[in-house]
Amino acid sequence: MSMFTDGLVSDIRKRQREWESSLRSDIGDKEYPYHIYTPVDIEKYDFFGQLGFPGEYPFTRGVGYYPGSNRRRLSHHWDRSGHYAGYGTAEDSRDLWRREGRRGAFIAFDLPTQLGYDSDDPLARGEVGRVGVAVDSLKDFETLFEAFDGVVTLDQMSTNLIVSAPYNVILAMYIALAEKKGISPARLQGTPHNDILKEYMARATYVFPPEPSMRMIRDSITYQAKHTPKLDIMQIQGSQIRGAGATAAQMVAFTYADAIAYAHLAVEAGVDVDDFIAQVSIGNFTGSMDFFLEIARARAARRIWARIAKEKLGAKRPANWALRPGVRADTGSPGRYSLTKQRPLNNIARGVIASVAAALAGEPPSGGDPWDEALQLGHSYEARQLAVDAARIIEHEAKLCDVIDPLAGSYFLEALTDKFEAEVWEILDKIESMGGMVAAIKDGYPQREISRNAYEYQKDLDTGKRAIVGVTRFTGPREIEVLVQRTLDHPYDPQRKATAEERQVAKLKTLRQERDNGRVNSILKQIKTAAHEEEENLIPHFVDAVKSYATVGEICGVLREVFGEFRPPSMV
Repeated sequence: MSMFTDGLVSDIRKRQREWESSLRSDIGDKEYPYHIYTPVDIEKYDFFGQLGFPGEYPFTRGVGYYPGSNRRRLSHHWDRSGHYAGYGTAEDSRDLWRREGRRGAFIAFDLPTQLGYDSDDPLARGEVGRVGVAVDSLKDFETLFEAFDGVVTLDQMSTNLIVSAPYNVILAMYIALAEKKGISPARLQGTPHNDILKEYMARATYVFPPEPSMRMIRDSITYQAKHTPKLDIMQIQGSQIRGAGATAAQMVAFTYADAIAYAHLAVEAGVDVDDFIAQVSIGNFTGSMDFFLEIARARAARRIWARIAKEKLGAKRPANWALRPGVRADTGSPGRYSLTKQRPLNNIARGVIASVAAALAGEPPSGGDPWDEALQLGHSYEARQLAVDAARIIEHEAKLCDVIDPLAGSYFLEALTDKFEAEVWEILDKIESMGGMVAAIKDGYPQREISRNAYEYQKDLDTGKRAIVGVTRFTGPREIEVLVQRTLDHPYDPQRKATAEERQVAKLKTLRQERDNGRVNSILKQIKTAAHEEEENLIPHFVDAVKSYATVGEICGVLREVFGEFRPPSMV
């Protein structure tokens, strides 16, 4: 049912032509610098089919308000337990978390761990403990979680494992740790990444080719559905795809194409699609400084997912039609590529703008990433405080969360939302025509698209076409570099960080001397045999291996022998 009569639209269209003709006579051949939208741009708009009410299909207006439930509060508290962190050795991160009084683990792993290498591997040299905590074995996991002894038990906390390629090995460590502490794995809760298809497009922390990697995902799905029902299987997220250079539409389309591939895999493995969707989080889309586009993007993304889940995947539960972003709702983030090292305090303004867009789109405002995101690994406490306070001001002082989807019905915003949705569906249709996301990745399609857009973005920066204050514009000698006086020490001890690799390698050497190497080698042979059996789930073998203190690198090394390693296709 259209919101406007044909007669009204016809009258507006006629009057708009007259207005444009009059304007042309005033400005001549000059380009009119503004855009105007009218009911003509949304003349066929269907209120119930495209907009509706918050908490109801198609969820354009938000998913956080359900009939009969309490209103979701968007209050923001400075809770250090939920901040993504990890550095150095397990001892270093443990001590940091103890000092901060954390009640949950949101673990940043270092690159060698994410890529399935041990800390003493020559390829790990110079990277151990740099961008996260080094975890080689269950011994490191045991040490890391000493941070919570006497505070909370594993089943009372949320653990977020931010790792993909070797996720099943890390999961095995978490299960082994729980069993050693007398806690049933069925009571564990949290959200891992485990989104391997995204790695081929964005972060490049993949190990194996797509087919064996999807087998590992299948193992996660079937094992966790049975043994760890409270622990999410994966977080299918788009923020890193956007950070790699994707457009907003590509970010949403590629993320949903990943989700569709995983859902089909679950169904083929005998898991009900509703049960699968309920055990994953999907979204985590970062924004940009394009204010209205990001509001439209958030609204369109919710509507697109609702239609995918209901119509394409056949989900029956309405709760599964609603987008569940998981660990953090990144809509309120300006996107890490939008933050600048030059004049970094300007990042506070960028975070506020992105958070206002989130609030107007029906998402919780995060205050943006801390302003020093672009400067270092690990945000300062001062920067975290300012980000959280920004979100509090947006909600409690400006009251921007009191009205749900306040821009609904705007001619411009509804037209922009529809346009964005159409762009996403076009990309999804192309991927489907290629045989799905795995086939598209093997062809290199999403990688090429992201690389092409990243190149164009960088070219616009280099030529000054794209305005970034303090970087491409307003950089003259009279501009001032505003600095900040820190009052607290940085969370990451620089001395510990500098010596992390040496200490970690020494620990690993001791571990290999003290464990039962005969048992380790026997289990690794069992893993190699099982890896050749396509239908066998490897996670039980991983649990046995890590209990014997086999390392991440040793287990992944065996899998490399069977599965091989992924080599990216040509980007030309």
